[in-house]
Amino acid sequence: MAPLRHLEVFWFGLVLSFGLLELCCLGSCAGEAQERKGSPSQPGQDREGVLQEMIVSLCVHDSCFRNSSQMPPFPSLPASCGILKKENYLIPEPGPNEVLLKMHSVGICGSDVHYWEHGRIGHFVVKKPMVLGHEASATVVKVGSLVQHLKPGDRVAIEPGAPRETDEFCKIGRYNLSPSIFFCATPPDDGNLCRFYKHNASFCYKLPDNVTFEEGALIEPLSVGIHACRRGGVTLGNKVFVCGAGPIGLVTLLVAKAMGAAQVVVTDLSASRLSKAKELGADFILHISKESPQEIASKVEDLLGCKPEVTIECTGAEAAIQAGIYATRSGGTLVLVGLGSEMTTVPLVHAATREVDIKGVFRYCNTWPMAISMLASKSVNVKPLVTHRFPLEKALEAFETSKKGLGLKVMLKCDPDDQNP
Repeated sequence: MAPLRHLEVFWFGLVLSFGLLELCCLGSCAGEAQERKGSPSQPGQDREGVLQEMIVSLCVHDSCFRNSSQMPPFPSLPASCGILKKENYLIPEPGPNEVLLKMHSVGICGSDVHYWEHGRIGHFVVKKPMVLGHEASATVVKVGSLVQHLKPGDRVAIEPGAPRETDEFCKIGRYNLSPSIFFCATPPDDGNLCRFYKHNASFCYKLPDNVTFEEGALIEPLSVGIHACRRGGVTLGNKVFVCGAGPIGLVTLLVAKAMGAAQVVVTDLSASRLSKAKELGADFILHISKESPQEIASKVEDLLGCKPEVTIECTGAEAAIQAGIYATRSGGTLVLVGLGSEMTTVPLVHAATREVDIKGVFRYCNTWPMAISMLASKSVNVKPLVTHRFPLEKALEAFETSKKGLGLKVMLKCDPDDQNP
């Protein structure tokens, strides 16, 4: 392996109104940044002290300045103005059960954009510099002393959630619910949108030769679809209603069909996304405009010839959740994947009196082996989901593209020597 090069790091942040969040290097964030950087290193050093590039969302609460004369050293800028700043970060050394990875492909998720724009999702709040990215694939560079199943040169897909302890949820196989779980790019845990990254080796999965790096990165959103279909009990002959034709809705469509759904109807506000859903195998598409939830439910029933046994809601919109309840067959299941407002008004009695089970989805668990098998056997094709590609150094442009809703999946290529899918 060629000696690792001296690299730079990119810091990402967003300047918002001072009453909410400010991008800055003052207060508590300054100390955190200094701690992360460590002592200065010289170019040309091999591994220890070698520097690399990362994409970091940097936000700090205005509480840092309430009783201080310090103010953020930035001119007045409009809201939603992205800032790119170069810094130096050390390449990490893997622990005994970890692997050091040379990152290849990292997809931009809506949550990455949301953290960049708003600095929080629910109770997950960015309080210190945080590396973004969690939809990823890479090549193993070095393995820890206790790692047996991987070796340098292996191509892997990375499951971003790794339990820190064997708690009650891990014991029953639902480690995604562990409150102490490590999860890439969820505060306070760093993600993997960088050149090099270390991760728990047990949550790195070797990719078959016929599965590309980009397909490996797309296992993360594909896993959401797998987990949602499992929670909904999708099986042979089912009729399924998918609300939303974004990346998650589309992978849910793919998985539902692969699991044997006889017919799937997909709804969305976007005609172009519905066209993509049709291309990927949707039996019916329904363009939503001003219909009421009851009217949407009626149209879904007309298309399928009956109410669906399973509805999978992927938008988080209140009206879509309402439509899902009205549309689902009595005794069926509504799965909530999309995250919207914390408080939502729904026709709960309508669900209760028809025994419509409402199930939540929080990420996924035990999905990577199935996803890899589905990709290797060509049971699903996720390649059409990638519409834009950018090198890591153009990450700001990539994030702006994703924020504007252009295309579907934006992919960042982290290896300067290999920009291929």
